[in-house]
Amino acid sequence: MRVKRILVVEDEPSIVTLIKFNLEQADFSVLTAEDGNTGLRLAVEEKPDLIVLDIMLPGMDGIEICKALRLEKINIPILMLTARDEELDKVLGLELGADDYLTKPFSPRELVARIKAILRRTRQEKEVAEESVITIGDLTIYVEKFEVELKGKTIELTPKEFELLSFLANHHGKVLSRDQLLNGVWDFEYDGDTRIVDVHVSHLREKIEDDAKQPQYIRTIRGFGYKMEGP
Repeated sequence: MRVKRILVVEDEPSIVTLIKFNLEQADFSVLTAEDGNTGLRLAVEEKPDLIVLDIMLPGMDGIEICKALRLEKINIPILMLTARDEELDKVLGLELGADDYLTKPFSPRELVARIKAILRRTRQEKEVAEESVITIGDLTIYVEKFEVELKGKTIELTPKEFELLSFLANHHGKVLSRDQLLNGVWDFEYDGDTRIVDVHVSHLREKIEDDAKQPQYIRTIRGFGYKMEGP
């Protein structure tokens, strides 16, 4: 089996050393970059299996790198590192297509567990497409092509928005709790913090609903979660 390569973009040497040691102990190959511009170049040239990306970096910051990669349709999984006071940056990073985030200081064991979970989910998505095409009302989801059309027009979604929409659609008509969505889409338990689900649902509604305040596709089940329905 090919060794998975992880790109670590982080400017604090002690954190780089800590991450590199623990990832190599877990049998990963590690590339490192100390500034944003180098990190973006390595991401494009080396095509690692996953990027551990700090937000605060010399040159381009982590948000800019994430945005640049997603605009170029480079869907390498990204785990962002944030400081405790960077709540807005966490949300923005997730909106731009980051797959997960960890807040500093973090446990090396948790970092490795998160990385393995993201890579496992990514592998499963490549191996098995639950349905090649899903149609609900005027919404068409092409699972294998990672494309979505609404009334015949292509809708641009971030990778995580697409995964969430596909998961909801594959459970059409079924009420799903926020915890179920976290485990099914992010493949990790977030210690009760389910705001990540609400953020992504909100942005999905803005893109697929005629009126996001009166949604027809993604219904809120008060006090529990969400359900995918047709208009």
